[in-house]
Amino acid sequence: MIRNAMTIDVEDYFQVSAFAAHISREHWTTLPCRVEENVARILSLLDQSGVKATFFTLGWIAERYPEMIKRIVNEGHELASHGYSHQRASEQTESEFYDDVSRSKALLEQISGQVVLGYRAPSFSIGSNNLWALDVLLNAGYKYSSSIYPIKHDHYGMPHAPRFGFYPNGKDGLLELPITTLRVMRRNFPAGGGGYFRLFPYQMSRWLLKQVNQRDRQSAIFYFHPWELDPDQPKQQNIGFKTRFRHYVNLHRTENRLRALTKDFHWDRMDRIFLSNK
Repeated sequence: MIRNAMTIDVEDYFQVSAFAAHISREHWTTLPCRVEENVARILSLLDQSGVKATFFTLGWIAERYPEMIKRIVNEGHELASHGYSHQRASEQTESEFYDDVSRSKALLEQISGQVVLGYRAPSFSIGSNNLWALDVLLNAGYKYSSSIYPIKHDHYGMPHAPRFGFYPNGKDGLLELPITTLRVMRRNFPAGGGGYFRLFPYQMSRWLLKQVNQRDRQSAIFYFHPWELDPDQPKQQNIGFKTRFRHYVNLHRTENRLRALTKDFHWDRMDRIFLSNK
């Protein structure tokens, strides 16, 4: 069976980019954190399913929950970087981005005692206008990125990017591993999780991933967030209908769908799937 990559973007409910205009970073410390409990649920689910995954983790979270980080590593999962404070790569200068990804990498390595090889940009914010970010990541010591989503979206996306692993800046550059899509009628259709996993019926998500494995003969990359298993999280007020719908739709269904997903496919860590022959 083809191994697929199970990945988790470790951030709390108040740190999502869609809430950035409503919740400032300065107020994060005043809000109740739920990430530790939700990650514990995920680790239990993965343990019961015999699945190892990659946790793209914010430095801000790791700094506050070092024991959670140690547990992730001690249970055999890969620790990777999601930056420090969930700031989009596209909103930073090269020097600011270098400082952010270097700080996050050093912090995660210090806490875990493990080398951090992978990075995922918040909101998939690396694209055609800032491919320089991949060279910055390479200079900072990373081996791969999973920051480009080859779809058209109102907040992110690089629709014409390759659907599977490639080197945007040449073979000597960083390996980019895009979130999985399925080619349908000359268009890339999202198949890699996130909000689409909650929006689509489970049978559709399963079909999409099976097509990637069977038709393309490629490993899929799937992702979700800890807050997506948490229907009891504090509800944000004064946000638009689209943002509210995207964030809260079917939160109560996510955990059971993930359990089904772990049984229907073969899963592993990003590094073991994509770097084993590098």
